[in-house]
Amino acid sequence: MARRKNQAKQTNKMRHLIAKLNPKSPISEQYRTIRTNLQFASVDETLGSMLVTSSGPGEGKSMTTANLAVVYAQQGKKVLLIDADLRKPTVHYTFRLDNLRGLSNILVGENTLEEAVNRTDVDNLDVISCGPIPPNPSELLASRKMEQFLIDARQSYDMVIFDTPPVLAVTDAQILANIVDGALLVVRSKHTEDEAVEKAKEALEPARAKLLGAVLNDREKKESNYHYYYGTN
Repeated sequence: MARRKNQAKQTNKMRHLIAKLNPKSPISEQYRTIRTNLQFASVDETLGSMLVTSSGPGEGKSMTTANLAVVYAQQGKKVLLIDADLRKPTVHYTFRLDNLRGLSNILVGENTLEEAVNRTDVDNLDVISCGPIPPNPSELLASRKMEQFLIDARQSYDMVIFDTPPVLAVTDAQILANIVDGALLVVRSKHTEDEAVEKAKEALEPARAKLLGAVLNDREKKESNYHYYYGTN
């Protein structure tokens, strides 16, 4: 029974990859629109690495991150998706990985990038899961090994995307925002309070990375079936 529940949970996670399972759907088209607008938002600079965060939990951050990684890979870019949520990781569920080896192992020197990377059944998309949850996530993400890891990853991939914890919960997203090229904020319609969105934006602004914009999840639009849209700041 427990095994069936776990399998059902994993299957449910896989449904989040709509861009892979149904690339012609209206929602998949919206993810491609987000990708296009991100490219316009960084027209004067190369966007080779980015993080995706939210103000709080339950806003669809990880779903958005995974689908964005898929549509970038479908464009022909070589993409590396990294689960940098070293507290409540989910990427290994989405891609059905064991999570025995991942980012935390790289940052403590146990494994190299090449040893920790997982190939997926999506062409051009590789994944590095969280790995064993460490007792000191913020310190690991702020380490020199993290900076060197990103440098190494950028040499092998066109786009490196980090799934990070909510920015108002812990400092992890703010830390990573100082080494990536841009940050994207995910907001859930009728769920996220305006004050929380403003505080999340303020938390990211001091970082060196550019705040690229926001994705509004679950927005109801009577004129179409689209539930995702991209809005700049």
